[in-house]
Amino acid sequence: MTLSYKPCIEQLRSHGERPFLHDAAGTTSYHGLCMQIERHLSLLTYSGVQAGQTVFVQGDYSLARIALFLALYQNGNIVVLNTSTNEAEIATKLRVVQADYRIDAQGVITRHVATGTATTAENRLLNGLRERNRAGLILFSSGTTGEPKAMLHDLDTLVDAFLGRRAKATNILLFLLFDHIGGINTLLNILASGASATLPGEKTPENVAAMIERYKVVVLPTSPTFLNLLLVSGLLDPVRLSSLRMITYGTEPMPHTLLARLRERLPRVKLLQTFGTSETGIVSTASRSSDSLFMRFDDGDTEHRVVNGELWLRSKRQILGYLNHQSDRFTDDGWYKTGDMVEQGEDGFLRIQGRDSDIVNVGGEKVFPAEVESILLRLPFIVDCKAYGQPNAITGQSVCVDVVLRDTPPEEHKARALEIKRFARDNMDAFKAPTRINVVAQLAYSARFKKLKAATQYLEEEE
Repeated sequence: MTLSYKPCIEQLRSHGERPFLHDAAGTTSYHGLCMQIERHLSLLTYSGVQAGQTVFVQGDYSLARIALFLALYQNGNIVVLNTSTNEAEIATKLRVVQADYRIDAQGVITRHVATGTATTAENRLLNGLRERNRAGLILFSSGTTGEPKAMLHDLDTLVDAFLGRRAKATNILLFLLFDHIGGINTLLNILASGASATLPGEKTPENVAAMIERYKVVVLPTSPTFLNLLLVSGLLDPVRLSSLRMITYGTEPMPHTLLARLRERLPRVKLLQTFGTSETGIVSTASRSSDSLFMRFDDGDTEHRVVNGELWLRSKRQILGYLNHQSDRFTDDGWYKTGDMVEQGEDGFLRIQGRDSDIVNVGGEKVFPAEVESILLRLPFIVDCKAYGQPNAITGQSVCVDVVLRDTPPEEHKARALEIKRFARDNMDAFKAPTRINVVAQLAYSARFKKLKAATQYLEEEE
């Protein structure tokens, strides 16, 4: 019997010998990708993996895992993606999703015996997908504030949103993680348009820059934190990276000072702010300009509104629900409260100010960390910084800042910290000025290249 392929897979087959993936092993065509998909479909059949079953996939992007992901989609499975290597975290996720099969980083398929029992919500959501013969995708939150939330997407809906895209002979770097909605969005965009993907492997500034240069990458989707790493490393060379035409940034607020430095360094590159959540998917956006942090939503599948300064979204691509958490951020009529505070421009453009959970409340006054960071980054000897709140007996909270200094010997750290404080008092409201400056060797950031609150190593503390 001839296999009936889903439209997405048929579209991939039509791309033929167009280059699909550039990685350390060389270049693979779309024809080569389709052969890998066929191989994985055969392995799934041989291993007894049936439609509707939940399959846990371990590991970040690779040619084999992309093909496996597409084979599971074609097979009608509920796919669980995980890039974390923490065994306790993996065990928790396996328990939450009640996985039927587990595929390790080497591609070995094993039957998984689920422990515990599924919740009523989990059974209702998963069974609803199965009854409609739909493939599913489960993504997890970062879990920084408790057990990671398991979010269930209708994978067919996510994929179908990309069908019919015009073919583009462009090359996009696969930078964002496989188990991140931004990473999935990038992959589906590449596949739908028959574009090429470049996979950097190890995500260091040196390796990413080398891959951009070698394979003439046109689009770089990344985070402000990683862009700053590229900038301070001296690797954002407009000659060496002359193929770049667009940098898209998201996942965290962009300091305006950093945006200005990037614009100055790469004047011919378009800088586009992106936005999305794991719950509602990535929203198509348009920046007011490459110099501006204001953007507008340009997406027919997504509505937005601002309620008391908070951005709410409602999308045709949003999750079906959480498997292990109350849907308290969703309203009864389907609006998702993002937790992102925004400034509204008169022309309909929005500027992301920061997360409501990150706001520092100083005696009733609200301080957005990104604003403090942007001002301090004007100082030429500050490589990077992270602002956050700490308890204060008088004001409830005060602003604390971790700073990485450029070419500053230890004996000068205290003097620099005092200089930073003076600069802050002169350039921002008194309640926003940091009461503590911590000089650190480097900032801590997640695998998604988002700044974390705790620095990796404190060198000096200045009250």
